[in-house]
Amino acid sequence: MRIQLSAMMFLEFFIWGAWFVTMGTFLGNGLGASGVEIGKAYETQSWGAIIAPFIIGLIADRFFDARIILGIIHIMGAGLLFLASKSIEFGDFYPYILGYMIVYMPTLALVNSISFNQMTDPSKEFPGIRVWGTVGWIAAGLMIGFLAWESENMLQNTFSLAATASMLLGVLSFMLPKTPPKAKGESVSVRDILGLDALALLKDRNYLVFFIASILICIPLAFYYSSANIFLNEAGVPRAAAIMTLGQVSEVLFMLLLPLFLKKYGIKTTLILGMLAWVLRYILFAFGDGGTGVGISMLVTGIILHGICYDFFFVSGQIYTDYKAGDKIKNAAQGLITLATYGMGMLIGFRLGGMIVEKYALVGGGHEWFMIWAIPACIAGAIALLYLVSFKNEKIEIA
Repeated sequence: MRIQLSAMMFLEFFIWGAWFVTMGTFLGNGLGASGVEIGKAYETQSWGAIIAPFIIGLIADRFFDARIILGIIHIMGAGLLFLASKSIEFGDFYPYILGYMIVYMPTLALVNSISFNQMTDPSKEFPGIRVWGTVGWIAAGLMIGFLAWESENMLQNTFSLAATASMLLGVLSFMLPKTPPKAKGESVSVRDILGLDALALLKDRNYLVFFIASILICIPLAFYYSSANIFLNEAGVPRAAAIMTLGQVSEVLFMLLLPLFLKKYGIKTTLILGMLAWVLRYILFAFGDGGTGVGISMLVTGIILHGICYDFFFVSGQIYTDYKAGDKIKNAAQGLITLATYGMGMLIGFRLGGMIVEKYALVGGGHEWFMIWAIPACIAGAIALLYLVSFKNEKIEIA
């Protein structure tokens, strides 16, 4: 069973990592897409995150075994990814990737649900299973980088690779342990699905500041996801997709340090460190020239900072949300913060990022990257300053 669940996690994130990181480069170089169009393609993640609770709440929790839904979705996804790989212009590509992300985003909750259903002590057992998802993402990036699909303009292969992995996971899903619906026969409302009961947490001034900051910090996060691979390839960084997997490696390492920081320094200091890491990352990107020596070292350092950027803000934020919510509205609170960040915040970030990238596109090709990275650096810095003066530190218990 452990091998089955680990393989499920590996393929789940291998599929996503195989195309998501390099999609901007594929669209710009292969389909001639504009910055706004690239941002629009990445926005599909947010639309998927907004729609996902309805699929899980209305279907998976009440009617069908989660593994059956997971299998059907990934087989459907394989077809959509294959069709996306055959697109010759953005207008053909967009409907396929939008449809794909609407069906893919619910699978992130489904794989967790299948895993938790088989565990007697999730707090101890789940990390050892979930880490294989990160390994899968890293494996996809290394594979693409060392096959040189970026430099040889063969990025349509990434979608074919993801389609193959999706089909494999779709078939394997039917062999996973049974996970029957837990809320079968129960009534459901939009309020339940969207976790609106958790809005009561916003009466707490500290949590309100955190909630607003969480939405806003997704704006610089979206810049990284949609533009970093384009930037690194234009900067001449070899095997950029492979180099970017250093971010996931650091994510694993800093995940181990996170409980120590939370216990010693409290939630405020940990969250501010996460936000300041975004500022430093984009300063390094703005001044790194992508050549040899100091320039490329700055870019690689910016990538490695992903562990602090993501873990110290988003993961610690999930822990903080769990702590503030208590048992009664724990699931609703996690659903609400996910909807706010990956839905609302990232949607704004991808849209703004696409507009900025297009604004600073150079006539002869390439982009004025100093200005592009300066904008999210300033946004992250402003959020950190607001947070510093508005949020009172809290000590939360970490087991």
